[in-house]
Amino acid sequence: MAQINLTLTHEEVKQVLTGDRDEAMKFLLERLLNEIMKAESEEQLGAGKHERTEERQDYRNGTRERELNTRIGTLTLRVPRHRNEPFHTMVFENYQRSEASLIATLVQMVIMGVSSRKVEKVVMTLCGTSFSKSTVSELCKGLDKDIHLFKNRPLDIQEAPFLMLDATYFQVREDHRIRSKAFLIALAFKPDGRREVLGFDVFDAEENYSWETFLSGLKKRGLTDFKMVISDAHKAIRKSVAAVYPEAAWQRCQTHFQRNILDIGPNKYKAALKIELRRMFNANSIDEARQIKEEIIAEYEDAAEKAMDILEAGFEEAMTVMCLPSNLQIKLRTTNLLERLNRELKRRSDVIQIFPNPDSVLRLMGAVTMEVNNGYMLGNRLYAEKTLDKLRSDAFPKLRRIALKQLELIKTA
Repeated sequence: MAQINLTLTHEEVKQVLTGDRDEAMKFLLERLLNEIMKAESEEQLGAGKHERTEERQDYRNGTRERELNTRIGTLTLRVPRHRNEPFHTMVFENYQRSEASLIATLVQMVIMGVSSRKVEKVVMTLCGTSFSKSTVSELCKGLDKDIHLFKNRPLDIQEAPFLMLDATYFQVREDHRIRSKAFLIALAFKPDGRREVLGFDVFDAEENYSWETFLSGLKKRGLTDFKMVISDAHKAIRKSVAAVYPEAAWQRCQTHFQRNILDIGPNKYKAALKIELRRMFNANSIDEARQIKEEIIAEYEDAAEKAMDILEAGFEEAMTVMCLPSNLQIKLRTTNLLERLNRELKRRSDVIQIFPNPDSVLRLMGAVTMEVNNGYMLGNRLYAEKTLDKLRSDAFPKLRRIALKQLELIKTA
């Protein structure tokens, strides 16, 4: 590179020595970077200013101003222009690498649930400037490709013995109104016993169309079979599972089932009724559970008739899990494992409160889901291969018979 000469007048030296320290550093850095670009320009042209030489490659064509955000403030630099070949400078190439790292950090901060105000403070400290909310949103669009690839990836499993389904809702600005959007999630327990998020997507609501579209997408991507699905009693889920995976048995989430019963029961009986329901859920066999259920109904049918109607109608669907070994029943009788993911999504979204559009929900909540899923890949196994072999010979045939009975009930309903 050509020699760099940085000269200051007496007044400029006086200003540097007596003025504001940050402004002085900003002034010196601005002058230094301009001189570096002058030297780079001379090297690329093959000649200094007004110099005649046989090595000349091009001619000067003035300068243009370009701002550079740094920790000590925004610098206004004079970038040389060349007549024939574009001018190249290491100044902005280095800056672009640093900017890319900064952008990656900003995006991660948003994913982690850091508020826009805090992000702005961090950027101000690092760069001496700020990014608006819309700018941060634009930066986050770089996630779209990764989100699309993950949610549409071909699945490497044809069989997932157990599948959990759930939806959580986020407030979204759309058509100048605040609307609620459903974020649908499918969590599978693979043949090796590990958890994996197979898919997620955003829909207007939990409707038959939404769940059937979502489940059909899983099937097209490779999930052709699972033995039991665990979910709440949303009618759209039940009908859609029966339509897309008719041989899958349904386990009604016992936590939701208990809540449905208690919510409609008299307040003065709720504590005692809750204890009785837990005793029923923890029974050692399905016959014992049925006996406890009859005892509960006999005791509370006069005082809590509607609650007992719910218990009677939903009992068998809430006890499908009794086909499995006791150690698996505890993990698979509720959607609690998926609820933990939903709570993490809510925690991260609390600082956003209202998403600017549906795409931003998919982008940010999809990124959080992928991050949690990475932890699943390294997590504990729910069961070992030996356990799965036993399930195939004993429990899975029972689940299939239950699935056929449930399918008949849906058809006749």
